[in-house]
Amino acid sequence: MRCAVWCAAAVVLLSSARLQAHEIGTTRVAVVLQQRSAYEIEIVTDAAALVEKLEALTGQPPQSEPLPRGAAILQAQLQVYDEVFRRRVVVAFDETAVQPAIDYQVSGVATATSSPAATIRMRGTVPDGARRLAWSYSWTFATYSLTVRKDGQETTEWLEGGQTSTPILLESPNRPLSRATIALRYLALGFTHIVPKGLDHMLFVLGIFLLSRRFRQVLAQVSAFTIAHSITLALSIYGVVSVSPNIVEPLIAVSIAYVAVENIFMCELRPWRLALVFGFGLLHGMGFAGALKELGLPRSEFVTALVTFNFGVEAGQLAVICAAFLLVGWYCGNRPWYRRLVVVPASAMIACTAVYWTLERLSF
Repeated sequence: MRCAVWCAAAVVLLSSARLQAHEIGTTRVAVVLQQRSAYEIEIVTDAAALVEKLEALTGQPPQSEPLPRGAAILQAQLQVYDEVFRRRVVVAFDETAVQPAIDYQVSGVATATSSPAATIRMRGTVPDGARRLAWSYSWTFATYSLTVRKDGQETTEWLEGGQTSTPILLESPNRPLSRATIALRYLALGFTHIVPKGLDHMLFVLGIFLLSRRFRQVLAQVSAFTIAHSITLALSIYGVVSVSPNIVEPLIAVSIAYVAVENIFMCELRPWRLALVFGFGLLHGMGFAGALKELGLPRSEFVTALVTFNFGVEAGQLAVICAAFLLVGWYCGNRPWYRRLVVVPASAMIACTAVYWTLERLSF
């Protein structure tokens, strides 16, 4: 009965708010400086999400059509909202904003779980005597990469939506980032991909934690998961394995649901659990790879970025486990009511959330 109440609560929560599992990587920006006389800025982002934000700012009613909007419709809408789009994009030379020419292109197929991608190209000439360029983009709320290509060199900076970039010097050559700087940045990106932006991965780790109160059993499951996702993360990044996100993302949600449901009906760790966690780790590794590909990897320090991103993911997972242990495991783990009042209700809510994600990510 108590389990049913928790399930109902989860359903009500999910029906009132759409939960997002990933927030990193939906937007990328590249600035190309051509012999210091011209510039081109390319923005790649989710077309439907951008159009929805433009409509909201202009007070347009939300879309009532049940089907996703196609690429041609989205491209036409972006062109209509050109003036509105420019309000939250700043290209400034020596603190003076300029108005570049903008071209909108939308490609891809709209499905129930994915949207066409918008490629927005901004072009213009560099003002005479200009010494530095600054960039700001406020149409995203998540971390995005800003890549600058100049004189055959490339540097990458990560910005939050609305944040102004560090000045891009036009006369001096780009300073390549040091290995230590790249390592720290990708370590942080890996961590934030779990906490707080990877809700699906957090719930999977919590599902692993809830089944057993014994440290060795939790460690065995986490180790199997870590080894597995490290394998597919590396193979996917190097192009050895390639699976569509339309397949990977629903299966990740299924893996979360399975682990949570198993927690409800199983009191002790069984040998097959480790094999299943390993298999599910292979899926999650491909999900990590998708996010990392969206962020981009520096060519000069490819391995450094890949390894430190993976370490960041591990640190995020350990942070989730440690927080769960301190909140409930340390004090409640040995209580006779722990399973009845903590494990079963929490697993039921995780299962409901994961089933919702599965249905949301599947294309019908």
